[in-house]
Amino acid sequence: MATQSIAHYDDPAQFEPLMPSEAVSRPLYEKASDLMLGGKSLAGLAMAHPRSEIRALLRSMNSYCTNLMEGEHTRPSEIEEALHADFSGNANLARRQRLAVSHIQTEQECEASIDRMRERGEDATRWLYSTEALEWLHDRLFSGLSTDELTQSDGAVMPPGPLRTRHVAVGVHHPPVATSLPAFLDRWSSFYGGMRRGDVAVAGLAASHHRLAWIHPFQDGNGRVARLHTHLVLHSMGITGGLWSPLRGFARTEDKYKALLHGADNHRAGDLDGRGNLTQKGLLAWMDYVLDVCLDQVDFMGKQLDIQGMSDRIAAALTFDETTAKTGVRTEALRPLHYLFATQAALTRAEFRTMTGLGDRVATTTLSALIHQGYLATDSAYGLVRFAVPRHALRFYFPALWPEAEKDAALVEGARHGDAPVPHRAKRRS
Repeated sequence: MATQSIAHYDDPAQFEPLMPSEAVSRPLYEKASDLMLGGKSLAGLAMAHPRSEIRALLRSMNSYCTNLMEGEHTRPSEIEEALHADFSGNANLARRQRLAVSHIQTEQECEASIDRMRERGEDATRWLYSTEALEWLHDRLFSGLSTDELTQSDGAVMPPGPLRTRHVAVGVHHPPVATSLPAFLDRWSSFYGGMRRGDVAVAGLAASHHRLAWIHPFQDGNGRVARLHTHLVLHSMGITGGLWSPLRGFARTEDKYKALLHGADNHRAGDLDGRGNLTQKGLLAWMDYVLDVCLDQVDFMGKQLDIQGMSDRIAAALTFDETTAKTGVRTEALRPLHYLFATQAALTRAEFRTMTGLGDRVATTTLSALIHQGYLATDSAYGLVRFAVPRHALRFYFPALWPEAEKDAALVEGARHGDAPVPHRAKRRS
């Protein structure tokens, strides 16, 4: 028999099942196991310095993706400008830029905190499944906005951090009454945070994403919190290694993401649909989707980070810059650039120049061009150089990783040379 609609959710028993039954979960556990193996294998393909550059790029991409899914589209170049405190004079765009920057900063800060906890032998995953962690994430994501920017259409101001104190409706879904939120979150926290490590916990993460969204603990911003939380739990489990994120996959399958997320809100359809109040079939479909998205992202990045393949892509980028863009970059830089990618090394400037095989004057000019164009990162005027990912070379380095950024970079570059218009930009403000 199907369950009946509930007027008010006020008891955690009303959002069972938190996991599908063991009898139907085995395929999910197999995918979760594949994800764990694939993620750890991927982590071995990039050493420390290249990983830090890729991680910075992915954070910007994640902010772009989550803004896009919230209907707050922000161009990659606008995010880049905001990271340098260059905000638009258009109030709405500046708000979106601040949201993007807040996401990047929150993701970076929380990942660093997770890494420190893991180094101390603490259970970072368990902490992430706490109300304290959720409130911290929400506060960090929204505390950079002004009161005007936090004011909603009904005139209410959303406070960053605290749980909501009033009833809300999300389409046809009416989340739990505000007074019952602590009880629902305690159940969510103890169940998912207490799962044994391994394939069950990874599969459980997919379920926890839906149940957190279903609880809708905050007045607004719940989707942003849930997606970032999922990314961070995967990081705490040692599966992402800073090299991939489910947010890219969610954004590229947004219609499916939303349809399956909403589908798992439904009540149980009958005796063949589990034993809880909510649909088991809907939860299974959602979890299967999340795991497929993660596996797809791991496979995609594995192909992008193939060492020999990267050599070919660096060569293509250098050739373009030397023969077409004529930026002062030379293809002789391939050997030291690929060396920096394939190892965890940083090179002195003299070492880099020697590896190019060029004469000292030409090598020095080439090195300066590589730094200026973003192929190399350095901390000072005479410091060591590290592998970097130039935004304009994304289409060569990581084909199709962030196509919107590739297109945007081409527009900006074309406008710089008078070849293409760029969207109107109001006077900037800090």
